[in-house]
Amino acid sequence: MSVTADDEGFMAAAIHLSRQHLGRTATNPSVGCLIVKDGIIVGHAVTALGGRPHAEPQALAEAGELARGATAYVTLEPCSHHGKTPPCAEALIAYGVARVVISVTDPDPRVSGRGIAMLRQAGIEVDAGVLETEGRRSLAAYLTRQTKNRPYVTLKLAVSADGMIGREGAGQVAITGPEARAEVQALRAETDAILVGIGTAVADDPLLTVRTPGLEAQSPIRILLDPALALPLTSKLVQTAREVPVIVVASEDVSPLAADAEGLPPSVLPDISPTRGEIGKERDPTSQADSASPATEDVGQGAKPQPISPLVGEMPGRAEGGTPPTDPSVINSRRAALEAAGVEIVYCNPYHPEVLLPALATRGISSLLVEGGAKTARLFLDAGLVDRIQLYQSPIVIGKGGIESPLQATDIPSGFMHMDTRTFGDDRLDEYEREL
Repeated sequence: MSVTADDEGFMAAAIHLSRQHLGRTATNPSVGCLIVKDGIIVGHAVTALGGRPHAEPQALAEAGELARGATAYVTLEPCSHHGKTPPCAEALIAYGVARVVISVTDPDPRVSGRGIAMLRQAGIEVDAGVLETEGRRSLAAYLTRQTKNRPYVTLKLAVSADGMIGREGAGQVAITGPEARAEVQALRAETDAILVGIGTAVADDPLLTVRTPGLEAQSPIRILLDPALALPLTSKLVQTAREVPVIVVASEDVSPLAADAEGLPPSVLPDISPTRGEIGKERDPTSQADSASPATEDVGQGAKPQPISPLVGEMPGRAEGGTPPTDPSVINSRRAALEAAGVEIVYCNPYHPEVLLPALATRGISSLLVEGGAKTARLFLDAGLVDRIQLYQSPIVIGKGGIESPLQATDIPSGFMHMDTRTFGDDRLDEYEREL
């Protein structure tokens, strides 16, 4: 049976449905499923919060007997392996669906092609690749972790009319209006982790949580590049570390095991504080999620990384701990104080993102939002480890003392495609993506 306009319409609806739980299904992808009988949707579901149950059995249960002879629209190939739940392909067979339409084939080696084969062997007609580009965008975080062994990285920048992202010594500067800021809150809510440099943490004292009413519990893990443990103990990040996890990525030089580890490669991350159900827990090898896969493409190139120089200007001095400590006893004291406040400290060269990102992926982090500052943004751009750019452009003028943006609409790196332009109040958002 050839793919029809109706097929594309139902798949578009399934993809839209799948986005409802982005960032909230732990290591499992957020998948949408529709059961359609005689042109009418009789069952629909999205992967449940925490990652189980999967979308297909929920949609089938809602459809009940109406699923027999129906068409199932699924954004990702149904799983074919036994885990904590039976294979979704088996559920589709048991309910007697006549046809399954799939957007994206699962790259997980335990599934890839096997789910489709199982369905066809049962006499079910299968059409794959329907609205595949759109489906891959909705599954970008899962697909990146599967194929590149690292999180999908979004760089968000808000730039003034004169090309600035802030003002020296002014702390947080509201460049965009309330409509754009609300959109950024929604982006945070569907992202596993958010990352900033120590310069931003000291200068702006950000909270980095989701403040949209009703979505506060969806705040991402907060990650700080802080090589010398310069994060002020009075900062909002430290003060709220027991409410929303904070991970400080420090240099191996300040590790309590630094003397024993001399000459060894950068350490991998220990367990990361859990949030959103399964992040930080031991991964379930039977779930519809990744197994440890070898680094490929950009991450693979980092097997023998060239040293990246510390970012000059990322550690401005400030009282209450903003000045990087150098005395070992002071470092030990600050480490103890941060950990007592609930901050987790890991030792993995902050300026080697090609090492840090795979380590985050092994802990179930599939999506990462890089929000600041300018030099941290440039670090990820220069390493070629940005997948999506969200560039907000504001009509306000910063003027004298402005901090220049590391990126303008006129110098987007090669390899990025312009995907969309939207307006939020007086601000304009341009979105660019690399091909997955």
